[in-house]
Amino acid sequence: MTLRPVFLSLLKGTAILAAAFLALFFVLDDVLMPRYVQQGETTNVPNVVGAGVDEALNILADVGLEGKKAEIRPDKRFPEGAVVVQTPPAGSVVKFGRGVYLTVSGGETLVTVPALRGRSLRDATLALERYGLKLGEVQYKVSLQFPENTIIDQSVAESTKVRGGTTISVVASQGPSADRVPVPNLVRKSLAETERILLQAGLVVGNITYQVNNEMLPNTVIDQYPRPGAFAASGQAIELFITQRGEKKVLEN
Repeated sequence: MTLRPVFLSLLKGTAILAAAFLALFFVLDDVLMPRYVQQGETTNVPNVVGAGVDEALNILADVGLEGKKAEIRPDKRFPEGAVVVQTPPAGSVVKFGRGVYLTVSGGETLVTVPALRGRSLRDATLALERYGLKLGEVQYKVSLQFPENTIIDQSVAESTKVRGGTTISVVASQGPSADRVPVPNLVRKSLAETERILLQAGLVVGNITYQVNNEMLPNTVIDQYPRPGAFAASGQAIELFITQRGEKKVLEN
């Protein structure tokens, strides 16, 4: 009876040793032996650009390479967390175990929308360009408070973070009178399109001066008076300068 505890203890110890041996075997077989066998051998670097970091690390590990996160930088081509550059590049032949350095996208850099209210239309346009933004549609509104061509409101509030290249529309003052309308930009428009735009704006075509121009299509507006953004009385005629092939002449409407 006294021998049974000793036997059970020996049996338990033998089982533990067997389990440890099996674990050591699997470590040697799955980890150390492949690395020893692969030492000095080469493999092709897979393409992981565009993949997420975790996915890229797994892809590299599957072919015996070690992915290493190098840096994070802004990049509008790839979403945040995606690999944008890998070193060595895809297709390179390297030794097993080689490190592959991954540059990761931090996403697109956002810009701050500037305050436009109270600025002239020209100043607002320049301010948007400095921030990498674009001026969109300009609507006009009668205002007793703001002078002509002064910004009253903007479509995206100031200090808002947006992507570079975003279009910001504005509302500008046309002054205290509703009888005057803003003159649209007609430059580079065809004569037919110009007539349609002026009709919609409540204006008409005035004197047309034809000028020889071999770089643009005939019947294209190259200048106008009053200038774009100025205000004119409803029904006022807009003088146009239009291209033609031939001698310069003036036509009176």
